[in-house]
Amino acid sequence: MADIVRNSKARRDYHILETLEAGIALRGTEVKSLRAGHSQIADAFARVDRDEVWLYNAHIEEYAAGNRANHQPKAPRKLLLHRREIRHLADCAQADGVALVPLALYWKNGKVKVALGVGRGKQEFDRRADLRERESARELRRLAMHHLKRK
Repeated sequence: MADIVRNSKARRDYHILETLEAGIALRGTEVKSLRAGHSQIADAFARVDRDEVWLYNAHIEEYAAGNRANHQPKAPRKLLLHRREIRHLADCAQADGVALVPLALYWKNGKVKVALGVGRGKQEFDRRADLRERESARELRRLAMHHLKRK
């Protein structure tokens, strides 16, 4: 399972309550552009519209060798899920402060998959606490390595 692109802002800005794997309907030039690594999902989000889940603001660059039938870079893309999964996501998305956030695009058995997270937005103090926690863990690792080198 090789990542194509990962959303680094997602886990920083949201408490991820649950994750789900979804397929994504793509055109040929979109797949070729993804193979070349020309994409970003930092500002992307998903929405349930009329019993379908759509991915918005996912930027997949136009394929350089494409012709006039090339794709639009920020076009909405349909996510492929089972009906009961769509109903579950629709129920989750109804709650206040909950968003459907793509965590990563990756390859699985030659197909592009989306790791979709149900996330609740973090407050500023939550982000600061996470930062403080990461800093202390980094400091502990540094001290442990320094202690091991002295022996």
